[in-house]
Parts: sequence; C-alpha cells; structure tokens
Amino acid sequence: MSDLSRPTGPRIIAVANQKGGVGKTTTAINLAAALAETGLRVLVVDLDPQGNASTGLGIEDRDVTTYELLVDDVPLNAVIQETSIPGLSIVPATVDLSSADIELMANEKRSFLLHDALRQTAMDSFAWDYILIDCPPSLNLLTVNAMVAAHSVLVPLQSEFFALEGLSQLMLTIREVRQAANPDLRIEGVVLTMYDKRNNLSQQVEKDARDNLGELVFETRIPRNVRVSEAPSFALPVLSYDSNSLGAIAYRDLAAELLKKHNKIAA
Repeated sequence: MSDLSRPTGPRIIAVANQKGGVGKTTTAINLAAALAETGLRVLVVDLDPQGNASTGLGIEDRDVTTYELLVDDVPLNAVIQETSIPGLSIVPATVDLSSADIELMANEKRSFLLHDALRQTAMDSFAWDYILIDCPPSLNLLTVNAMVAAHSVLVPLQSEFFALEGLSQLMLTIREVRQAANPDLRIEGVVLTMYDKRNNLSQQVEKDARDNLGELVFETRIPRNVRVSEAPSFALPVLSYDSNSLGAIAYRDLAAELLKKHNKIAA
C-alpha cells in the first residue's frame, strides 16, 4: 500500500496533549489555516473521535473518515476533503473512531497504520507542505499512531495551575514511541495557550515552562481571546472569522515562528 523508502514528503506534526480543554484542536486548525494563508498546502488529519477539528473547519459530509482510513484501509485520496480555506484540506472524523482502539488491537501493524497511510505514493500528487494531526485528549492507540506517523509533536499548554504536571506522562509516551517505533520523533515545541498577560498565574506558568523546557517553548503565546472561542460555532478558523483579532494575529505569529524553525519561506 505504501512506499516507505520515499525520501521526501510533507512535514508531519502531531498536535497532542492528553489533557482536554488546552486548546489542542483550536491550535491545530488555526495553525493549519495560518500556514495555508502563507501559500503552503496543508492537510489536517482529525484523529479525535469528537471530530471538533472537522466541525471547526465546516465539514458536514463525513461518510468516509479517518476510521475508514485506519480500519478499512481506504485510500487516502478517498477521505480527503477540501475546506473553505484555499490550500487547506482535512481528513474528517466521527465518533466511530472511538472504537478503533479495540478493533485494531489484533492488527500486527496497529501502531503503524497512520504512518503507512500518510506515506502512500498517491500522496505525491497532493504536494502537501505540512500535515497536522489533531490527536485525541488521551494517550491511546490513536495517539500512538499519530506519534509513529509524525516527525514531531507540538504540545499546547494551557496557562493554568498544574499545567506542567500533565506533561510528564506525555514526554514519557514520546520517549517510548521513540525507542520502540519512531527513533526520529522529536518535540516540535510547547505553545502556551489561553494566555492572559494581566494574570499573575499565566506569567508564573510561562516562567515555569521556560525554566523547565527552555527553547522548547515557543516565543509566541496564544492569548485568551473571545474571537478564538466564537470561531468554531461559525465553522471557521479565527483567521477567517475575525482576521484582525488578537487570536488570529497570534496564530500567524506561531506559523511564522514554525516556518523559521524549519528554514522555510512562505510562498
């Protein structure tokens, strides 16, 4: 089904944090939209059974999804859908994906299914620059699939009390995946979300994160912004919903910082 020897391809980033409500899906869809806005071709893979990334990008038709991609070995080009954002596509998800863990348990290659699907030779015709995988808020087989498939993991970190405590288990999982299945996996970085510069707690979380993680923490901070919260109910990224909002500006800055790290120049 796939040619694993192909030397080139898109940069694949898993957006992961086993804790819910940290801005994981929001970061996935808005970073994807910001990258697409620069002229790059971006694919979002919705690997969360809640399907919030699909909803947030306005996808209603979900007859063929990541569930079929993983469980039924459906070709990638059968599950990709265009969004309203030029250059941005998605593989949508539904609640069916919640049973994938159990159904895939007997499959010998269960941890490599997404890895192989994203390396089909049919991928070449799409010429993606980036693939962002929106992981479920848990460290299950789906998240392991994402980490085995990815080059790196981007971790959204909510600016709240105990934020850093949950990172230890995620880092352990990344280390285990690196040892067992994907030795080249690295941490892309940690991005502070829901940041309020007027709040002493946000400032303390940032200090703790930078003291403990150093350069892994992105300079860009995603502010707590009502426009970011409102955008999904209109099935739009915040960059489309309110292009001049503080949230939209922050995600553009995050995209620019990411591209600089990868020595890429936007079109």
